[in-house]
Amino acid sequence: MNVLAALAEAEPTPYWLMDPAAPEPAPALVGSTSCDLAVVGAGYTGLWTALRAKERDPSLDVVIVEADVAGGAASGRNGGFCAASLTHGLGNGLSRWRAEMPVLERLGRENLDGIEDTVRRHGIDCDFERTGELNVATEDWQLADLRTLAEESAALGRPAELLDADAVQAEIASPTYKGGLWDRDGVAMVHPAKLAWGLRRACLAAGVRLYERTPVDAVEDEQHGRLRLRTPYGSVDAAKVAVGTGAFAGPLRRLRHFAVPVYDYALVTEPLSADRLASIGWRNRQGVGDGGNRFHYYRLTADGRILWGGYDAIYHFGGGVPSALDRRPQTFATLARHFFATFPQLEGVRFSHAWGGMIDTCSRFCAFYGTAYGGRLAYAAGYTGLGVGATRFGADVMLDLLSGADTERTRLEMVRSRPMPFPPEPLRYGVIQLTRWSLARADQHQGRRNLWLRTLDHLGVGFDS
Repeated sequence: MNVLAALAEAEPTPYWLMDPAAPEPAPALVGSTSCDLAVVGAGYTGLWTALRAKERDPSLDVVIVEADVAGGAASGRNGGFCAASLTHGLGNGLSRWRAEMPVLERLGRENLDGIEDTVRRHGIDCDFERTGELNVATEDWQLADLRTLAEESAALGRPAELLDADAVQAEIASPTYKGGLWDRDGVAMVHPAKLAWGLRRACLAAGVRLYERTPVDAVEDEQHGRLRLRTPYGSVDAAKVAVGTGAFAGPLRRLRHFAVPVYDYALVTEPLSADRLASIGWRNRQGVGDGGNRFHYYRLTADGRILWGGYDAIYHFGGGVPSALDRRPQTFATLARHFFATFPQLEGVRFSHAWGGMIDTCSRFCAFYGTAYGGRLAYAAGYTGLGVGATRFGADVMLDLLSGADTERTRLEMVRSRPMPFPPEPLRYGVIQLTRWSLARADQHQGRRNLWLRTLDHLGVGFDS
């Protein structure tokens, strides 16, 4: 089989963002304006922050400024896995905040319920399907990890169903599967761009003012206790500011020490015929992730395609984010080979889209939070690819921090602590490349972690997923 032929006609653009439902961009800010709350960034973090702020106090004057267009970056080009987990999975959370995990799991489920309620109340057409996620083992060494996760999940009162090889292949037919763990309701599948556009529309309906194509060049501390955001053609004077720019160069320099841009890539197939779909099964439409350190994630779309992504996570020296990095043919070829190894019955299927995008990654693999300017500015970043759901929680954390309130969220050690910062270049690049090599080597040696990975584990650094 010529695997590369399947990529011959793939559009080098995100499948989700090509949807005709995309809204027309809002005008850029020209001149000066003022508000109670200014939100920097119109990805999920910023959109949720603006909407939640108006839900708490409809009288607030809220402004969003976005350097590009709402949902145009990570929020509109991810896999569409909307998870309850706030800690990038149960294993990562248990390794860091074991004592807090009952609370974090409850808050995460409440957060996912809140997303589902928002989608319903605002009529957001984003193909929301609470189908759960199936974590599959493709190597024998991964089965022990699934059993451990099943036991830990049950202990926290959120049982997941452990499946043997026959049971998991009855769900989804692949010769590579040796077992699986199915969390039936802790993950929803969404059309990520439509979710962002729906939140954008809900914000506008609530009275939020949105300025797109308006990057923030600087934050200035005004003498009268307010903050001023400088933009190319104007400025925003605000009592409070919330920053949700991820790993993009935003107005707060301190974030550059803790979050780095890592590129992730995905393919989407052409729509599959009924016979092709029947050859896989997949009647329950779960999201799927495999148990490797360099893992794949995949799911069905509403129109019968398969999105297939992950495996390669690429950091470029210096942390640059030019648009040219969204295309990486060698990764697309690798993903295509792995796709057909997983589903050989789909030989002949072609890919319609192939793209990449930036993930804001931190060393603990889940979001961190903080304030600046005497508590008048709050930030949330570092979601590491699991931000579709967790950004709503991050928005609530930022609003709590800006209000000065003592809440269950702000008392969490996860919220009060910070990840280990990344070293400066060139050491940063060397550390990340060594870690990537070590993770690949662990996958090739029955999951055994070398001295470098064990050292990172001892230091409480992520890189286990």
